Amino acid sequence: MSSFRSLMAAIFIEMATLIAAHAQQPTPVPVKPTVDADGTIRLPAIAVPFSLLASAKAKQNLLDNIHAFAEGAEQGKDLDINAGRKLLDERLYQPDIRKLRAVFPVTIQSERMGGVSTDVIEPAGGVAARNRRRVLLEFHGGGFEVGAGLGGQVASIPIASLGRIRVISVDYREAPEYKFPAASEDVAAIYRELLKKYPAKNIGLYGCSAGGWLTAESVAWFQTHGLPKPGAIGIFGAGALVPEVGDSNYFGSMLLGDLPSEEDAKKFTPYFDVPELNIKDPLVSPVYSPSVLAAFPPALLISGTRDFGLSAAVYTHSQLVKQGIEADLHVWEGAMHCSFGELGVIDPSEPETQEAWDVIVKFFDKHLGK
Repeated sequence: MSSFRSLMAAIFIEMATLIAAHAQQPTPVPVKPTVDADGTIRLPAIAVPFSLLASAKAKQNLLDNIHAFAEGAEQGKDLDINAGRKLLDERLYQPDIRKLRAVFPVTIQSERMGGVSTDVIEPAGGVAARNRRRVLLEFHGGGFEVGAGLGGQVASIPIASLGRIRVISVDYREAPEYKFPAASEDVAAIYRELLKKYPAKNIGLYGCSAGGWLTAESVAWFQTHGLPKPGAIGIFGAGALVPEVGDSNYFGSMLLGDLPSEEDAKKFTPYFDVPELNIKDPLVSPVYSPSVLAAFPPALLISGTRDFGLSAAVYTHSQLVKQGIEADLHVWEGAMHCSFGELGVIDPSEPETQEAWDVIVKFFDKHLGK
């Protein structure tokens, strides 16, 4: 059973292991950048100030998150997965939900759909007339190990309220209790139920981090199981591939004061630790299949310059565009992984967070069927 410390390290780029990482013998660095024959760049130690193009609130949010994760993981270093989930709920998600509900009045109702647990979030003033035949499915982040329930509510409350639309947060099955493709099966079960009430073009899917992966995987799963494609999707803090690789896996991590995250998906999260699983299978990483991507709906990708998932988002965007898919990419300066909500301390007054929410609401309003 994974400890909570190792879990947090995997999900949050080992932010909680700063002391241990710094205690290691440092690798000698050159006095100026050098280039190896294989293209590896070796950099000298440098100081990188926070971007002057980002807001002061964004800077404070980044610091608050780094400190919160480090403190939380230290408290939970000896906990098993279930106790760790409880600690995460208490330290991060419950305070975030209180802040969000003070700004965004919503109703939250638990409901089982297709045998899967969900939370249905609606604006307190009611769903707008134009959205009564529309619905959004939200998939929480958390490395396919944590975030069920409250984490999904954090990512759904602002969108439901600002968009005046019904958002269904899905408590898909997680690791280590379950393995791939359990989450995709759960999404498909709910999607089939929704298709009895909504046209596929009126259903949107979105999620951040692992929820972004699952969003892309779900579209591929629908294709191979005879289900119509949804009207639009949002892949945030991630791409249509597992794991997160590329330049940002290194620079994004270091700009948060830590080492690169694990590139091996089967080590990154036990959800993908399945014998004979091919990480480039379209049901796992759709980005490697042009024919699968060519049947994607319009897609919104969101990331930040300090997000270790930025490269995956950029690469996915380029591949979707290559296949003729309408895809929008938004990257916020100085923003860390999923900084606009769900995976950390959230500030509803942060300008970049407000801008991200506005982009999400407008994207789905534009692309979902009427």
